[in-house]
Amino acid sequence: MTHATHNPSRTASLTRRDFVVGSAALGGGLALGLDLPFGPRAATAADGVPEVNAWVVIRPDDTVVIRIARSEMGQGTLTGLAQLVAEELQCDWSKVTTEYPTPGQNVARKRVWGDFSTGGSRGIRTSHEYVRKGGAAARMMLVQAAANEWKVPAAECRAANSVITHTPSGRTVTFGKVADAASRLTPPTEITLKDPKDWTIAGKGVKRLDTVDKTNGKMIYGADIKLPGMLNAAIRDCPVFGGKLKSFDEAKIANMKGVKKVVRVGDSAVAVVADTWWHAKTALDALPVVWDEGENAKVSSESIGKWLAEGLDQAQPAFVGNKKGDVKAAIANAAKVVEATYAYPYQNHAAMEPLNATVLYTPEKCEVWTGTQNGEAAFAAAVEVSGLPADKCEVHKVMLGGGFGRRGMTDYVRQAVMVAKEMPGTPVKLLWSREEDMLHGRYHPITQCRMVGALDAGNNLAGLQMRLSGQSILASVRQQAMVNGMDPVVFQGLNPSGEAAFGYGIPNLHIDHAMRNPHVPPGFWRGVNVNQNAIYVECFMDELAHAAGQDPLAFRRKLMADYPKHLAVLDAVAEKIGWEKPAPQNVHRGIAHFMGFGSYVAAATEITVTDGNKIKIHRIVAATDPGIAVNPAQIERQVAGSFVYGLSALFYGECTVKNGRIEQENFDSYNSMRISEMPKVETIVMPSGGFWGGVGEPTICVAAPAVLNAYFAATGKRIRSVPLKNHDIVFA
Repeated sequence: MTHATHNPSRTASLTRRDFVVGSAALGGGLALGLDLPFGPRAATAADGVPEVNAWVVIRPDDTVVIRIARSEMGQGTLTGLAQLVAEELQCDWSKVTTEYPTPGQNVARKRVWGDFSTGGSRGIRTSHEYVRKGGAAARMMLVQAAANEWKVPAAECRAANSVITHTPSGRTVTFGKVADAASRLTPPTEITLKDPKDWTIAGKGVKRLDTVDKTNGKMIYGADIKLPGMLNAAIRDCPVFGGKLKSFDEAKIANMKGVKKVVRVGDSAVAVVADTWWHAKTALDALPVVWDEGENAKVSSESIGKWLAEGLDQAQPAFVGNKKGDVKAAIANAAKVVEATYAYPYQNHAAMEPLNATVLYTPEKCEVWTGTQNGEAAFAAAVEVSGLPADKCEVHKVMLGGGFGRRGMTDYVRQAVMVAKEMPGTPVKLLWSREEDMLHGRYHPITQCRMVGALDAGNNLAGLQMRLSGQSILASVRQQAMVNGMDPVVFQGLNPSGEAAFGYGIPNLHIDHAMRNPHVPPGFWRGVNVNQNAIYVECFMDELAHAAGQDPLAFRRKLMADYPKHLAVLDAVAEKIGWEKPAPQNVHRGIAHFMGFGSYVAAATEITVTDGNKIKIHRIVAATDPGIAVNPAQIERQVAGSFVYGLSALFYGECTVKNGRIEQENFDSYNSMRISEMPKVETIVMPSGGFWGGVGEPTICVAAPAVLNAYFAATGKRIRSVPLKNHDIVFA
């Protein structure tokens, strides 16, 4: 992976304190101002070729290098962003390659590449406009350079497939031949973007740019980094969150093979540095360590569950996220009241590549090589921990072997810098073991939910009361985003409007959250809070439909007249699954819909159940309306991949707490579904235009409620807590 040239003078005036204070070091990007899409200009790219602008470098052989600020972790953002730039650039897609700029360069150039944070399915939808402008501006500069050479008006020239043509004369020139001249021009200030209906590269299912290197072994992940003279480190943190490192006996392992040093890391961890990682890990396992586990060692899943259950009591204080009418009166006057309590557990991200970072520290420079979902946050962490000015630090992003939200945190980067500071001048790669990765996650928050529905004499839903009790992610990782003590992210999919809006018109509604924050730290887990909220709402809607003696689809439709986009995806999956027609013998159907991350999604499934507990999922039909579809083929793969994640969570995913610590330490106790268990996924991509929604996360949430509702249709049994393994329900 190549990188653009860094000009240290650009950051010389930025103090370390200004940088650290101005950055959201826990995953939020930088508050240093935004000057897009150009900013201060660099003279050349990494290989000495002049850049046309910050987004585009064109080599003499017509190779087009597109800079990608967001992180690629399998979701396809790298290819999608390149498509958007290439579309406006009008270049030859077969000659496109990419590179990551670095956070240090971004700061040096007044954040010319915008936000590096990649999460919340925002990689494309919050940067599409300015990256497209970067491509369009580069095209205009290339055309102007050709027109200048020909001494003709630029209006007489057009660009297509990396060739500029003077229309009246038919003269042509390639991008590569005028790129140097274009790089010396003043960027345009008035830029018009193409209408998506005219796209020829974006909007198409082109092949991903990173697939070949992933399949032939050329792709470099953080765990693959090798530097001359590099040492390796293994680390162990106190197994109880909030506990401390009391002591360790270094002498017991000092003579073990390859051991170079034992390092105290912060106040709760110890690391061993050795010539190989295995030697470091072996010595660490043999190191006598004494922990001060503190009061949190008394906490268990049972005590957490009891605390959350107390929060379900309506007498407990709560933050209101959505309110309409008088729900208490609706319940008091109901012809029939339906109540249910649901629960959702802790879950680990369980990325295939454990957390890692490689650091080379000297008193003059600190460089980090790592896979991160937020290069700027990693950079801020390196600046803070190293104690060096911002212009003396750099983070080199590499491909992520899975992120799912976990690599938006910086704890592992901070640890790596601490360790490297003890070995100045020597690069050190810190690699967490699988056990460390499992025991020190930032888990999907644990919650419970009590639902109360009021049906009137005509079996119409007159009121819905929904009380959430459980953790706040923002309270743990981004307190500055709290709103008067409330975590708005808790209400994903339950909001009255916005990018995660509730899709039902209920005359009397009250949704609130009793915040309960156990010591186990939560984090942004792929799909975040729509995962449990979709189960709560969509399974309870099924309960209400059956209590009303109505078809679950028809019951929902009556409530969705004012939510046409929600209804459109629901109708699409119903039609494709054949909801109105009888299912095959012994086959049962379930349906669900939701909104999250700016997109409308729905799922319908067909399953069979044998012996009451063996589920065979035959097919899942999924519909998604992301507004604009940049790469429909990629969206289909994201939907299918999200169902692997969502169904694994439904059947297997749970982290439990005993004596204050997570009990699941590896994949033998934290399982994932197998290929043979995966159903056929039929994806309907139905962009309605006019908005930009996400695709990496939204559909995860509808898989579980669709299957749970189908299971009820098959057995008459309601499952209100997951995973299904706890109910002895397995894949057939």
